[in-house]
Amino acid sequence: MARSSSGRKSTIYDIAKATGSSTSAVSMVLNGTWARYRIKEETANRILASAAQLGYNVNMKARGLRLSRSGLAGMILPHYRNRFFAGLAENFEEHARSRGLCPIVVSTQRDPAVEMSVTETLISQQVELLFIVGVRNPTPLDALCSAAGIPCINVDLPGPGAPSVVSDNRGGARALTEALMEKMIAAGSAPGELLFLGGVMDEYATEMRIAGYRDAFEARGISPAADAVECFGYGASSSRRALACRYESLGRLPTGLLMNSITAFEGLVQFASKLPREAWQSTVVGCFDWDPFAVHLPFEVTMMRQDVQKIILEAFALADNHDATDHPLVMVPTGFGEMVEEDELTIKIGREC
Repeated sequence: MARSSSGRKSTIYDIAKATGSSTSAVSMVLNGTWARYRIKEETANRILASAAQLGYNVNMKARGLRLSRSGLAGMILPHYRNRFFAGLAENFEEHARSRGLCPIVVSTQRDPAVEMSVTETLISQQVELLFIVGVRNPTPLDALCSAAGIPCINVDLPGPGAPSVVSDNRGGARALTEALMEKMIAAGSAPGELLFLGGVMDEYATEMRIAGYRDAFEARGISPAADAVECFGYGASSSRRALACRYESLGRLPTGLLMNSITAFEGLVQFASKLPREAWQSTVVGCFDWDPFAVHLPFEVTMMRQDVQKIILEAFALADNHDATDHPLVMVPTGFGEMVEEDELTIKIGREC
């Protein structure tokens, strides 16, 4: 840097004082990110002119070119504990790299404070886009990205502040419920006894899946029992407790179970493993989630699979054509999980038993 008329080096504080701007505004103009942070062009030109007059000799054009593109793509998601979130992360990384971007994926454990902190950090690193996955309230995070001029996409759970890509939870749950009801009828059970267990009330995905579950009942002209829907969260331990209560009340497992996540399904597996075979052999089981390892279980389960590849493709399409004023909701169809070597709706388990 050149020296000022007093003989010392000029600093951004001198430029801020001369232009009546904040030091942060001066810094953004000098490093070429002023447009992203919505600093007026008139202000930027005034700061640049003052910098030149004061002899602030940083090669601002070269520095602006160097910093205007970070080459980073960010994703935040709750965790990696199920195949759905892990699959989203893996596909995000693949597509980011195919665009010449370096992916950064951070799990936030569904903690709003952590979600906010991580988003602020990624923005400070000038990520070129951010996918916000599985956040119950993405609105404040969307607002941060909007203020920074960074395209963001809500994935899995939608929000009004940015474009969103979600699974067709309602249609998938209806199809799964209908498939389970048919299996219950074939087994000689009443389809109206099918229960919906797991998830979080007032959460978009759970609410849509409950709506699809009820749609299937309505189509048959029947109603589920008053206590047929129980939302106890996504944890396996909560699932075990809920099933234990049902087992104690009925003296047996319910004849039909639709588990609203793979972790809730894990709780069912853990609980059933402590029961004699005849206690669970006649129960029809379904899960709104998919994992191929279910093929090794000693009972049959029908699984609804979310299309992680399509979700990420749609999210990148929205990011590539980002419009800060347009916040569409894109819904991706779901499908039944398949055996590795068989084209069936149901994962067939324990054929040798």
